[in-house]
Amino acid sequence: MREITVASTAGFCFGVDRAVKICYDELEKGGSVATLGPIIHNSDVVADLQKKGVRIVDSVSELSSDERVIIRSHGVTKDTYECIKSIGCDYVDATCPFVSKIHRIVEKMALDGRYILIAGDKNHPEVQGILSYCGQNAQVFADYDELLCLFTKNPEFSEKRLAIVAQTTYNIIIWDRCTELIKNYCKDAEIFCTICSATADRQAQACELSKKSDVMIVVGGKHSSNTVKLCNVCSPNCDTFHIENAAALETLNLEKYRKIGITAGASTPAYIIKEVQTKMAELKNTFDEDINFEEALEQSFKKIHTGERVKGIVAAINSNEVIVDVGTKHTGYIPFDELTDDSSLKPCDVVKVGDEIDLVVIKINDAEGIATLSKKKVDAALGMEKIAKSYEDGEVIEGIVQNVVKGGLVVSCQGVRVFVPASQSGLSREANLETLLKKKVELKVIEINEQRNRAVGSIKAAEREKKNAEKAAFWATAEVGKVYKGEVKSITSYGAFVNLGGTDGMVHISELSWGRIRHPEEVVKVGDVLEVYIKDLDAEKNRISLGYKKAEDNPWVIFENKFAVGDVVDATVVSITPFGAFANIIEGIDGLIHISQVSNKRVGNVNEALEIGQTVQAKIVEIDIEKKRVSLSIRALLEEDAQDEEYSEDEAVEADEAADEAVDEAAE
Repeated sequence: MREITVASTAGFCFGVDRAVKICYDELEKGGSVATLGPIIHNSDVVADLQKKGVRIVDSVSELSSDERVIIRSHGVTKDTYECIKSIGCDYVDATCPFVSKIHRIVEKMALDGRYILIAGDKNHPEVQGILSYCGQNAQVFADYDELLCLFTKNPEFSEKRLAIVAQTTYNIIIWDRCTELIKNYCKDAEIFCTICSATADRQAQACELSKKSDVMIVVGGKHSSNTVKLCNVCSPNCDTFHIENAAALETLNLEKYRKIGITAGASTPAYIIKEVQTKMAELKNTFDEDINFEEALEQSFKKIHTGERVKGIVAAINSNEVIVDVGTKHTGYIPFDELTDDSSLKPCDVVKVGDEIDLVVIKINDAEGIATLSKKKVDAALGMEKIAKSYEDGEVIEGIVQNVVKGGLVVSCQGVRVFVPASQSGLSREANLETLLKKKVELKVIEINEQRNRAVGSIKAAEREKKNAEKAAFWATAEVGKVYKGEVKSITSYGAFVNLGGTDGMVHISELSWGRIRHPEEVVKVGDVLEVYIKDLDAEKNRISLGYKKAEDNPWVIFENKFAVGDVVDATVVSITPFGAFANIIEGIDGLIHISQVSNKRVGNVNEALEIGQTVQAKIVEIDIEKKRVSLSIRALLEEDAQDEEYSEDEAVEADEAADEAVDEAAE
């Protein structure tokens, strides 16, 4: 009984698939399209593209300025991009993400001063591109023997700081041997396994399958590096045939083989594998047993259909799409707009390589072996369930405002588009809804229609609920003397209103400063964060009186701690009256220099002896903390010369009474 086994990873890898897809997409746009070299190493695909109008050129010099050139998945040298720009061509970069990653690695390692060793074919365009990012310190080796020769003939290599990478299609078995050799010879080597995961998986499976088979049939282009590597991996284990297409099967005599294994290179499209399948079915009568090869091969080609829900493993991520393995011969793509509604995210923010995710098939292209998938549709279905539950439970949910539409906003919540009417946006009628675009918001679902997959939400209701909850939490713990930090929300002529979380309290103007101020704006402005304390509470009237001044900042406390009667101070004259002058000692404290204490001679007019802004030395002769009074004397510091004139008793009493009234007014 014959056994026919098809490797599960046979066919296009995502990088090749992406490059071919880009070619067909560019053809649909019209205009002249060229590829820099064959887009892939598969003559059938290349011939089809040429038939449809794609021109293949070997060098940039062959391009016309009106052509769009596609850079194939192998990538190009670093200076090629500038050359293309210099002739005025537009280009589309279809370089495989795995190849681009190698470019970044070697460029970084070269800047770090490392010598680069590249495992691969030095004549292959991918390797030539990699070399261009290495600077001058790089070398290519083809296999284990060449690497061994390099170390044995050049002992200095063992002392070099090395970095080792591999061509994406390099033989995984030889690579493993080479890395062991490097570890034995080199003291400082950074080893990067850059063999494409699809290539590595395909080679590993082909190797295992060849060990269990009598013959291996490897389908792919004769110039395809990865297909040749598959042959190399399989041939030590069993007879191996490399065929390009179904027609080559007629040249093979497979009667003597009992166990047949089949695999295909990464540049072999699904339709060629399908042709091989069909041809094998036609040739089934050449076998002793009536083996239904078509049925055996079909079993390895798991079918998927538009609208079907499937699971996929993330294989690679680039800037605008995610490539997934869905367990079929198709390469699965999730375009960014089918990945998430949140345009502020990158694909790598949503999923990681290796993640298993649920998807919906939205388009199948069997000819190109492509399946277009949607994560967003699955998320939307699951999201509607969560939204329905939040509606039933009255919970607040989060979302991102995606669009401003007529009459309101569209908010993406759990993958579901929720409409928020303008009246429920939480903004005033005059406000511009655009200010909420792309912002994260909280909302409550106020209406839902699961059958039509629609929901209506209210940001206003969520804000109201949040405010009520904060208000309740505040009043549950509020007490006189408790300290809070709050933002100044508004200012009036008599004070400032501070948000304490769910409710506002007022700091009276008299509580904002120990000194005299005409308006609260002299001390605070809207948006300032203040540390305040509760002076008084009235829960029934929802009134909170707040204090802001701190006792330790009271200038009278500072003065009392710093000064005493008899101290001499420098004071600045701030005002002059008929009975004397007020002089500032420290901020917030003025002392009175009575007219009788201005000089040791009689002073008829204080303005004749002092002027505003003048700094004088004076002695503290009296302190009355209760009445908030300080008396100063310049006279006490002057020599006690005989006074030419004396104040009459009536004049002294009259001046003292006027001074008392003025000090009282100042204290108030």
